[in-house]
Amino acid sequence: MSHPNYIMESPDEALRLDLKVDPEILRKQAEWAGIKPGMRVADLGCGPGKTSFHLNKLVQPNGSTVGVDISKQRFDYAQSHYRDNALSFHLYDIRKPLDHLGLFDFVWIRFVLEHFRTNSFDIVKNVSSILKPGGILCLADLDFNCLIHYGIPAKLEKALFEVMRLLKNQANFDPYVGRKFYSFLYDLGFEDIDIDITTHHLIFGELKNIDEKNWLYKVEIAAQKSGYLFDEFSGGFGEFKRDFLKFFRNPRRFTYTPIVLARGRKPLYSNL
Repeated sequence: MSHPNYIMESPDEALRLDLKVDPEILRKQAEWAGIKPGMRVADLGCGPGKTSFHLNKLVQPNGSTVGVDISKQRFDYAQSHYRDNALSFHLYDIRKPLDHLGLFDFVWIRFVLEHFRTNSFDIVKNVSSILKPGGILCLADLDFNCLIHYGIPAKLEKALFEVMRLLKNQANFDPYVGRKFYSFLYDLGFEDIDIDITTHHLIFGELKNIDEKNWLYKVEIAAQKSGYLFDEFSGGFGEFKRDFLKFFRNPRRFTYTPIVLARGRKPLYSNL
């Protein structure tokens, strides 16, 4: 089982996602959203399980966490690396009915809805059904994903926007999903809605090795999967990649991506 249009799919994707998780940033985001000890938590689209593991630490004592992911690769990784007595994992598609999981005090969806441009609202509505009345739903994702750079050559910037346009149309990817979350929660009747916007990527000066590896991986996997021909580059994709690395390694370059967090509380009396 997998999401057929997942643009970053590769044999090493579980490890890449695991290495990207910063436990301290995750803690701050979850505490802002309202996670508390004793809660029952659902981490939907949990990937390799590291987020579930750290969310579960935040609800101890007496709390528990369920991680759900559609990818068997990520599910197997989570099972082997992070499962324990208060933390379990399910291989399942969150677009389908979720009643068998029971009810939760806190539902967390981070870096998932960007992969479901045409049906992200339907997913949020679906997962709301497993939230207890008075429970908290937190959505977190990017806006202008990978598209905000200063000092980038015009030809390179045009190619990046064309790649993203193709991914939107052909892979159901949404680089602007974060800006939609407030309206999702508002339209579903959630109460006490709050929004937090901070930087996810913030890159200036000398390039860190982890940032170079992560962005090069994005270029090699996502840009090629988009099907864009890179006709403006005489050397095709290879020249695009070389030009991107030249730009990205320049310490004058400035790159950032905002992350939008939206939390809301399910009304005590709700039809959701």
